[in-house]
Amino acid sequence: MGKKSRFFLLSLFSAIAGGGILIGNNVYKMAAVPVQHTDDDKDSSPEVTKGRMWVRNHPDRRDIYIDSIDHLKLHATYIPAQRDTHRYALCIHGTYDYSESVGIYATHYHEAGMHVLLPDLRGFGRSEGKYVGYGVDDRFDIIEWIYWIIRRDPQARILLHGVSMGAATTLMVTGEHLPENVIAAVADSAYTTAEEEFVDVYNRSEKKILPAKLMVILARMEILLRAGYDIREASPIEAVRNSKTPTLFVHGDDDHLIDPQMCQRLYDAAKCPKEYCTFLGADHIEGVTAEPEKYWKKVESFLEKAQF
Repeated sequence: MGKKSRFFLLSLFSAIAGGGILIGNNVYKMAAVPVQHTDDDKDSSPEVTKGRMWVRNHPDRRDIYIDSIDHLKLHATYIPAQRDTHRYALCIHGTYDYSESVGIYATHYHEAGMHVLLPDLRGFGRSEGKYVGYGVDDRFDIIEWIYWIIRRDPQARILLHGVSMGAATTLMVTGEHLPENVIAAVADSAYTTAEEEFVDVYNRSEKKILPAKLMVILARMEILLRAGYDIREASPIEAVRNSKTPTLFVHGDDDHLIDPQMCQRLYDAAKCPKEYCTFLGADHIEGVTAEPEKYWKKVESFLEKAQF
């Protein structure tokens, strides 16, 4: 092989490698770098903003910190009930936001006489962390929060209520061995697996650089190398096959972020006591604002059956 040929091959390899690094960086940034919500970002509805302000300005709110099993400092907002009770609602937010975003749910549970705990998932809000976990590490963080509740109240009866990625995290938590204190779970707009959700979102994107399967392989490699976990472990559909926690699956049928059919598949796969509810015309996690009366009647009926 002549010098010109070797130079051409070396240049070609360098270009491919450089392009791969650039694409890999962009993929990782889009898929795994937390995006922090600011007050300049508009909420999906005035009701969500009202819930956010309720959490932020509540006179009894307390900032709680614990350490994760891998030594990150995790934050949660705790608002105690106004009367003695052993009932706790643990509300779990989705991606692109932090714990204040689930204030709309916490408000309802608090008005129903419950203590509410709103964790910031790792990488969001005041919790340490540099990557989006999609429920893989987050499930163990939520279990740590469950035991924080139990240590202060051994008779605690705990409800998990998650939305979007928080719903996927909720389902992954229920797939683990949990204390009997966890009585029920509500999963609003969860995905089946992170991989499948990546493909679905990418296929609907206008900027397709590579075939979807290749892009997911690249994303998996980048996340494994940089964040240290395998996105294939982010599989709520496998978790619900091991769950014993009574679970309500909720989804809007006009969800443009997570395919509503994923909810049906999760429900079908679940081995736990379960219920299912669809909200017609509701986009992503908008059931609670599109039809609040129906939403809370369904939740309350489910919790009554679960003896929460």
